[in-house]
Amino acid sequence: MLKIEERMAAFAALGESFSRIAGGQAVSAAEMALQEMIPGYHLSNGWYTPHFIRFRLKNLADGLRREVLEQWLGRYNFPESLHDKTVGVIMAGNLPLVGFDDFAAVLLSGATFAGKLSSDDKRLMPAVGALLAEIEPRFEGKFLFTDFRFPKIDAIIATGSNNSSRYFEYYFGKYPHIIRKNRHSVAVLTGNETREELTALGEDVFLYFGLGCRSVSKLFVPEGYSFNTFYESILHWGEILTGHKKYMNNYEYHRTLYLLSRETLLDNNFLLLKQDASMSSPPGMLFWESYSSPEQLQSRLQSLETELQCVAGSTALWPQALPFGQTQCPGPADYADGVDTLAFLCTI
Repeated sequence: MLKIEERMAAFAALGESFSRIAGGQAVSAAEMALQEMIPGYHLSNGWYTPHFIRFRLKNLADGLRREVLEQWLGRYNFPESLHDKTVGVIMAGNLPLVGFDDFAAVLLSGATFAGKLSSDDKRLMPAVGALLAEIEPRFEGKFLFTDFRFPKIDAIIATGSNNSSRYFEYYFGKYPHIIRKNRHSVAVLTGNETREELTALGEDVFLYFGLGCRSVSKLFVPEGYSFNTFYESILHWGEILTGHKKYMNNYEYHRTLYLLSRETLLDNNFLLLKQDASMSSPPGMLFWESYSSPEQLQSRLQSLETELQCVAGSTALWPQALPFGQTQCPGPADYADGVDTLAFLCTI
């Protein structure tokens, strides 16, 4: 049985491995196996580009530093009974290694991890598991991955859409569970942002092609806002995005669809801006909505709180707002849907 200090040490070493892999400096056999997957992974999933896989590994490495782990895990008292529990995790596949956070939480708590792989990502997480077992062989037998059915489980964590969550509730409602639904992220602008701030906002919008719940899918702007400086500040993304077939197919499809419908759009040849009350914009498009006063904006955001993952922008407009450029850099305690995964695990 691994003690909490030993579990932390193994994951801290895993973070160091992630840093080496992201930098192309793998040294061990398992590190090299994962590193060698990165250049060609887009051939099986076009959204998983080498740049975004490496960015994800760097972000995970930051969250696995020893001092971060100690601060995070020090808030919890993990019962010994967790060592005899198995937690099933249904993983999404919209981002590279999106299931890692649950993988780490379950194993660091002392429980056994049983992961249902997404059809969009069947190789990265098993490669991470092999790397962890290379670092700490006593983790062998504490995790498994499947693309079919779970073994006997004691609790379930499932990530999906609002639609799939109904099926998860039906099939797994008898277990202690966390069932996540659609969440979206937005940015709130005052109109006084610097070019540097708007450039950073581009990171929130375009990293992972806007496919994550932490990707900014909508802008809230003051009435009469001009998007010229915003468009100028994100021009450097054009080379990356226009060279990506799946992204541009989405962009061109929605441009054609909305133009045929005579919708008003702003366009810079790789990003469409559309005034729309909806929260979820597709790749290649960003919705926007105007506000007349800070009070009206705050009321609007409060009405959307159950749909929001995070807000970027001015804390004067929204006290919990993150600085521009930070939505895609969560720490281990920045839980999806705002539900504390480790606190949940301590109750099963």
